[in-house]
Amino acid sequence: MARSTQPETDVQQRFQASIDALSPYERVQRATAMFQWSREIIARRVLAQLGPMDPERLKWEVALRQYGADPRTRAMIERRLASVSD
Repeated sequence: MARSTQPETDVQQRFQASIDALSPYERVQRATAMFQWSREIIARRVLAQLGPMDPERLKWEVALRQYGADPRTRAMIERRLASVSD
C-alpha cells in the first residue's frame, strides 16, 4: 500500500508501527474482522431503510450495496434477489 507523502504525526507513526508488527495471519484476521464489521453496518442501514426481512434477502441486499457498482455483478445479485421469497 502506498503511503502518503505528507509527514506523519506521532499517532500515525505509532499506528503504522503496530500494523507493521502484525504477522500475516494477524493481518488477515484484522482484514476479515473489518470486512465483517462493514457488512454489519450496511445490514443495519438496509434494515433501517427497508424494514425487517428474511436473512437471505438481507444478505443479497448487502451484497448489492457492496458490489453493485459493477454492472455484471449487479445483474447477478439482482437475479438472486428476484429468486428470494419475501
